[in-house]
Amino acid sequence: MWFKRDLRVYDNKALFRASKFGPVLPLFVVEKEFWYLPDSSARQWAFVSECLSDLRKNLAQIGQPLIVREGDVISVFNSLLQSFEITSIYSHEETGNKWTYKRDQRVASWCKSNGIEWFEIQQNGVQRKIKSRVGWAKAWDQHMVKACTVAPAISPLSGIDLGRIPSVQDLGLSYDGHCVDRQKGGRRRAEELLQSFLTERGEYYRKEMSNPLNGARACSRLSPHLAWGSISVREVSHAVQARNEQLLSSASKGRWNGTISSFKGRLYWHCHFMQKLEDNSLLEFENMHSLYNGVRPSVPDETKLSAWTNGETGLPFVDACMRSLKATGWLNFRMRAMLIATASYHLWLHWRQPGEHLARMFTDYEPGIHWPQVQMQSGTTGINTIRIYNPIKQGYDQDPNGLFTRRWLPELSGIEDRHLQQPWKSKNASKILDKSYPFPIVDPLEAAKEARQKMWSIRTLDGFKGEAQSIQKKHGSRRSGIKMRGNYNRNSVSSQQLNLDFNSS
Repeated sequence: MWFKRDLRVYDNKALFRASKFGPVLPLFVVEKEFWYLPDSSARQWAFVSECLSDLRKNLAQIGQPLIVREGDVISVFNSLLQSFEITSIYSHEETGNKWTYKRDQRVASWCKSNGIEWFEIQQNGVQRKIKSRVGWAKAWDQHMVKACTVAPAISPLSGIDLGRIPSVQDLGLSYDGHCVDRQKGGRRRAEELLQSFLTERGEYYRKEMSNPLNGARACSRLSPHLAWGSISVREVSHAVQARNEQLLSSASKGRWNGTISSFKGRLYWHCHFMQKLEDNSLLEFENMHSLYNGVRPSVPDETKLSAWTNGETGLPFVDACMRSLKATGWLNFRMRAMLIATASYHLWLHWRQPGEHLARMFTDYEPGIHWPQVQMQSGTTGINTIRIYNPIKQGYDQDPNGLFTRRWLPELSGIEDRHLQQPWKSKNASKILDKSYPFPIVDPLEAAKEARQKMWSIRTLDGFKGEAQSIQKKHGSRRSGIKMRGNYNRNSVSSQQLNLDFNSS
């Protein structure tokens, strides 16, 4: 049983099926090359290592602790083949980055050469090798309603070294001590989060999910656990349904109705976006709509990129969000969308380099969600409304009391509240700006205007609509009530719409 992004024993169909056909060797391979990729980070490994510790304990309870090996997966398989008669490999399907895709191709070739059957089991609502999105939502519903598999009993293996779970230092990963408030990994913590969200923290979910302070508590915070599989989407879906049924017979349903409805939608969108990368692995590197090729420079402006990544753009709310992300590994959806939109529109950076930075910063980095969302917020899908966030307005709207901004930008302690998001308007601006805090590196309104003109001009070109319709046919949602988001006529979209976002968590 090859564990990848499914670090649990409950509702692990691959493990369950493997247990029915003989002794099971439960294996996780720490692939150093993977952890040195530009979208991997020490904070992610620290979370994974905690999940592995829990997994090892849980596997021990059902018969055989987790076996951990370091190195190239083919080399590890060859080594195990010297000691065991391996007849088959079980794992879950994985929608990962290009590196894992190529690695899995190598594993498939190795299995064929060695006469070993490799069974890849569907893990969530993502469907492999589908020809059309027609019926996708129905298939998602059918998958989620199935019963969760129980943790099977497996036979202990004698005379095998379990191997150690390496630390960040053992792997030689870059220092990440700035992430002082990182979420902790492990099955137990995932279960606690799910329980507390559905019974306590989530009551004001719909109202507070976009607030940078309150959202940290009101959102489920299950995303890193879903990314690495210490809990499954189906388990969460079942728990949400059970809670909904409980509330139907309760007089205290109230605000929970909105929570349940909104969160169920997020579970659907979780797999909907992953399906995009599953169907087209090039989305990690190439614009979804080809007419956006070359619109932004492929070589980034290093000064702007550095200011953005370090939270030193001179746009207070943007910088506060980036510094918060650096320290916690998490942001709510609206703030994530604003960060990539600011990089793409106001700073006019190609989405790939900012996308890599955010991927490293997110403890919950899920390639299948991340890259389609990065393109969506950068305006290169061709089927989504171009949303250019006003970072000043977002600061005043989402942080009206300035508590979040002041927490992460102590340099602005001397700026009065009414000018906090525009400190250059303050009477004492000359004492602070370009001394302890920078002037804005761009004029946000002028930069947005210029970006909007460039992006909309592409939509007037011959062939744009035809390609956009093909993209919609392949990647767009077919679920009832979710409208096609492509707008080909600039005049059909108001300036207010350009500042809206797709709410999620």
